Amino acid sequence: MTGFRATTLGQVSALEPGPEDLKIITLARSARARVAAAEGAAVRDETGRTYAAAAVSLPSLRLSALRLAVAMAVSSGASSLEAAALVSDADEVDPADLAVVREAGPAAVVFQAGSNGMLRATVQP
Repeated sequence: MTGFRATTLGQVSALEPGPEDLKIITLARSARARVAAAEGAAVRDETGRTYAAAAVSLPSLRLSALRLAVAMAVSSGASSLEAAALVSDADEVDPADLAVVREAGPAAVVFQAGSNGMLRATVQP
């Protein structure tokens, strides 16, 4: 794949997602489409449970989809994250969102996909 960008919070690689990774990409895409949000995200915790979310944009509350998915996992008792997926039209994952993922799962791989579900980048710790 071309166009991968390195970030200060991980290295971009061409790691191929496995079946469980494709599942969270699909969940992220569905969360985004369900409410016509700018982005959707899903995370998988250490037990294999998944949490999907769409971006929230209210006058008094703004949360990215990735931050909300991480918050849902942590508030449900997840002690670590294995992987995360973000579906959006952005060129790269927001470094602040990556930092939230790293706090919850220092070794978590982050898959970035376009709105069509096609993988655009894989960010490894």
